[in-house]
Amino acid sequence: MSSNTSDKPMIRIRKGNLQDLPEMLLLFQNTITAICQRDYNTAQLEAWKSGAENKERWLNVMKEQYILIAESENKIVGFCTLAQGNYIDLLFVHKDYQHQGIASQLYKLIEKEALDQNQKVLTADVSKTAKSFFETMDFRLIQEQIVNVKGIDLINYKMEKRL
Repeated sequence: MSSNTSDKPMIRIRKGNLQDLPEMLLLFQNTITAICQRDYNTAQLEAWKSGAENKERWLNVMKEQYILIAESENKIVGFCTLAQGNYIDLLFVHKDYQHQGIASQLYKLIEKEALDQNQKVLTADVSKTAKSFFETMDFRLIQEQIVNVKGIDLINYKMEKRL
């Protein structure tokens, strides 16, 4: 699972494992800080990033979810996780690798996995920042939601796609 264009480093996609967790957590936090700042204020970004501190949740992600990792030059540049075969829990791309098709590559492989598991619908709770990407992937908006994280309200969107 690789792709390459002439001037960009090669992106390799592979299944994730527990050894990826420290780098995934760093990418999660750094991407929120750098990419989501136009859609969320500082308090919201800090509350969202604090999710990286929930070690039990992340260990459950690593143990129970289907995880794909995008790598370039032995560095994680993106990841996507699928929970219960039909819920996209996490989809993050490194701030320096945005708009290079990495999220699309990860998503298409996650959708293939859902189809392989005979799923009929994919769902996701997506940030304001990610909403347009999911719309491009033919997800439709179900509802706007307010999620409270550590006393801070964040808006996200319940979205779904029929497969």
